[in-house]
Amino acid sequence: MRDGSDDFEVLIGPDRRRFRRPGWQASIVLGLVGFVIIGIFVLLPKSSPDLDLTALGFADDAVPANVVDVESGECSYAPELRCNLVQFDLGGDIPFVGQEFPDDPGQPVFEVGDSVFVNVTSFDDGTVTYQYADRDRRGLVALVALVFAGAVVILARWRGVFALFGLTASVVVLLLFIVPAIVAGRDAVMVALVGGGAIALISLYVTHGSTPLTHVAAIGAFGALALTVGLSWLVLALARFSGFASEEAFYLLAVPQIDLSGLLLAGVVLGAIGALDDVTVTQASTVWEVRAANESLSATELFAAGLRVGRDHIASTVNTLLLAYAGAALPLLILFSLSGMRLGFIVSSEVVAVEIVRTLVGSIGLVAAVPLTTYLAARTAASLPRSAVVSEVESLG
Repeated sequence: MRDGSDDFEVLIGPDRRRFRRPGWQASIVLGLVGFVIIGIFVLLPKSSPDLDLTALGFADDAVPANVVDVESGECSYAPELRCNLVQFDLGGDIPFVGQEFPDDPGQPVFEVGDSVFVNVTSFDDGTVTYQYADRDRRGLVALVALVFAGAVVILARWRGVFALFGLTASVVVLLLFIVPAIVAGRDAVMVALVGGGAIALISLYVTHGSTPLTHVAAIGAFGALALTVGLSWLVLALARFSGFASEEAFYLLAVPQIDLSGLLLAGVVLGAIGALDDVTVTQASTVWEVRAANESLSATELFAAGLRVGRDHIASTVNTLLLAYAGAALPLLILFSLSGMRLGFIVSSEVVAVEIVRTLVGSIGLVAAVPLTTYLAARTAASLPRSAVVSEVESLG
């Protein structure tokens, strides 16, 4: 047994093979995994609500179609106006479907051969209507995704492949747990904490494997996540947001179980969780690199060195969050700018204040993650032999 370390080496058998018992970091992570698993089991709804959203304008289905003809002429409802009559071929036994589009700015422009989606809506009297929904962009999305995956794999090699698996798992958690739990009216704070924790743990361990460095990053991410969830709950309660800042939220009135304030909270947490993974892994890796380069540094000196890097990292990450939210709300910001309204009113309006709160609360969680992760990493790295640290650093490359 080796003293002074958070892990214990036990010599077993005649060949004196070495086995490691889990240290305190692994024990904490196992506790977090248990919390997440139990949380998913308790919060995951057994069935989805059976809702009819056709009254809100939702179609029964959206089917692919092709544009087979485009003609310009008089509008059937106003001969003095010009319209484009577009014929869609839905294939199968469904005949061609026509739809008029006013020849006005902002209306879709079609060419023969365009791939689109057409909404199909059935009514109680047996009639069925078909209406243009949107363009079919599946091919483009698949191409961009393929280029993205290729770039990640080329640069990060096998680690990039594992990162893509982690990304896929995160999407699965989002669609199969977080969204159904929110729709079923589960407690938003717990859904955000359990779902965000699941995404953080899966992405970290699938991408980086089970190592002391990953344990430290996971603990740091989960601690900062808990702070973000608690702070989000407090600020959203004090702000008294209605949850109707976006147009889409009005449609959710048909789902009585949904807590729109909770939906905002989940949005804040999900917006920060990806950056938390980045910050915690970077901080832990930095401390490991410093330890590998200089074995003589103490835990205090490792903490100071890692924190210096963390200050620069957090500054750029916070700016990234701000620009991401600003980019999403850019049309709205331009509209407010043109309106000439007072800045105080613009900042206080829910649609803008929600984005400000998301940025600031998420950033507070990121700031907290830096010293927490750096401290844990410094304490852990200082207790490990340099050979183990170097080996893990080399595996990261």
